[in-house]
Amino acid sequence: MSALQISMLGTSFTIHTKEDEDYLKKLLKYYRQISENVSKGETLSNVQNAILTGLMLCDELYKEKSKKAVEKTKESQVKQQEAENEAKIESITLSLIEKLDSALKESE
Repeated sequence: MSALQISMLGTSFTIHTKEDEDYLKKLLKYYRQISENVSKGETLSNVQNAILTGLMLCDELYKEKSKKAVEKTKESQVKQQEAENEAKIESITLSLIEKLDSALKESE
């Protein structure tokens, strides 16, 4: 279990989690970067900053999930097309085999 002391936006607290401490520090650093970008040139309260930072992170996560969903749909469509193509190839192959068998029987 890891513990991480967080001091920012006018508050300080400690979190305890099963996550790796280095990972938690990376998350906090990333949050701080987003928070600093949100407040550049703006006079925001700590609460406003925290809310806007959370919204920015939600936006980023939502876009990433949407992108992955589109990729998954495309992969599914490609697999379906491949399966249809394989079925067509198999059908054509079987038809050719039948025609060859028929032609061979006629020539006997």
